[in-house]
Amino acid sequence: QVQLVESGGGWVQPGGSLRLSCAASRIIFSIYTMGWYRQAPGKQRELVASIRSGGSTNYADSVKGRFTISRDNAKNTVYLQMNSLKPEDTAVYYCNAYNTIGGSNYWGQGTQVTVSS
Repeated sequence: QVQLVESGGGWVQPGGSLRLSCAASRIIFSIYTMGWYRQAPGKQRELVASIRSGGSTNYADSVKGRFTISRDNAKNTVYLQMNSLKPEDTAVYYCNAYNTIGGSNYWGQGTQVTVSS
């Protein structure tokens, strides 16, 4: 059974930083597009950032210049470095793995990020 396990969430003051990690198992990690999504209370889940198997990245406008997505194929892990955090970044963050060829799509259980003073 495919597993995506997120870690690194928590509480941080505005302007602070957090690094999320997502460890994948039982998939050929290197061929998947990996993404981070978030869902705030009362809002739809939205894409935060994604990284293709070749390393190209895509970011939501709201996080450009503040967040960085990266992957380590040797460790089957994708990261999201979040800097200059704002209260509006508060949400549950979900890891996603998507195979653009086969259409397989997997989600992690989510990790809470809270930005407040």
